[in-house]
Amino acid sequence: MILVVCTANQCRSPFTAASLRAHLASRDPAVTVESVGLGGSGYPATLPTINAARSFGLDLTQHRSRELDPPIVANADLVIGMERMHVREAVVLDHRAWGHAFTLKELVRRGAAVGPRQPDEPLAAWLQRVGDGRRPADMLGESREDDVADPTTDPLGDYEAMAREVEMLVRQLVDLAWPAP
Repeated sequence: MILVVCTANQCRSPFTAASLRAHLASRDPAVTVESVGLGGSGYPATLPTINAARSFGLDLTQHRSRELDPPIVANADLVIGMERMHVREAVVLDHRAWGHAFTLKELVRRGAAVGPRQPDEPLAAWLQRVGDGRRPADMLGESREDDVADPTTDPLGDYEAMAREVEMLVRQLVDLAWPAP
């Protein structure tokens, strides 16, 4: 299971999870993708996020936020944070997640550096290669290099730009971790 984490689970993580599901449907339909946030549960995706998702053929109208908790982190094969802070929070809940918890941008960047997953290579082995030499200190602070901007916290937030960036990163990730035969 892939777990996507953001702050409120109303914008970036539901969009990313929906995009991953759509792209993985033809590569590995058995993979499940869930999204959670650091905040409360039961809230819908924001209207601008729903509209941005719609422009990519994704439907978030039924989405309701869920809160990050230790059991869901423990059950994840891959944790994808939208910011470094989200990776830190997941690892605090379950320290065993460190080897398979990355920001989306970091995962794509490091994955491109080590190359695509080999046909018989388990995801865990590829993630180990991706994380080789990585240190927990690499997740301190904020970073434009690692963090996907949150349009919900910016009065001039550009939901379409966030959606385009995430869609591009998801396509790259799927090509790296689930390459076409």
